[in-house]
Amino acid sequence: MKGESSGINGNGKDCGTTPAQGAEVNLKEHWNKVYLSRAEEKLGWYEEFPQESICLIDKCNLPPDAVILNVGAGTTTLVKFLLLMGYTNIIATDISNESLTRLKTGLGNEKDKVTWIVDDLTHPVHLKNIPPVDLWIDRAVLHFFTESKDQDTYFELLKSKVRKGGFVLFAEFNLKGATKCSGLPIYRYSGEMLAEKLGDNFELTDSFEYLYFMPSGAERPYIYTLFRKTN
Repeated sequence: MKGESSGINGNGKDCGTTPAQGAEVNLKEHWNKVYLSRAEEKLGWYEEFPQESICLIDKCNLPPDAVILNVGAGTTTLVKFLLLMGYTNIIATDISNESLTRLKTGLGNEKDKVTWIVDDLTHPVHLKNIPPVDLWIDRAVLHFFTESKDQDTYFELLKSKVRKGGFVLFAEFNLKGATKCSGLPIYRYSGEMLAEKLGDNFELTDSFEYLYFMPSGAERPYIYTLFRKTN
């Protein structure tokens, strides 16, 4: 499956980038502006080497052709490392077409080994048509969905797409985290809260808190969890 489908914490402080204005925010426009306004290494969630995610991915013991979905991929370096790890069926999705364009540019010719999907996780269209997923990766995406209806839509999509025996990797702002990021409100999580959202068909296989340091040096506490779908 290759080609393209069209279609972050601490003491209540923001994690950077231009604040959103007004009660109603066009999220596609907001995130396009964010990615156009800053260099990748200046973004408040930038990781040169996503060690914690890779550690959890290694624990999944997935075959090279496993379907790996990176939601809210942005300009993550993780896609590059997944390719280096030998995975051949990677899907990267984001609401921001600008972020995916930058990510593709950074990968050079390797970009053709990835499926690219521009879509909204709270109003999915193209994502409904992807094959069953062996690993769903979400770093710093879910916590932007503060409305119950958007959370419900997100988890409905996740549960319908992760195959039995598949894994879900979350890295979200924990309960000690900021209440805003990129000018947007945040819904913070614990491992127990994520388990409750997933329901009885998912078992927790690993969980740990992690203190991330932004490029500015500010601290941002995360909760990392890995779940396996049992039924």
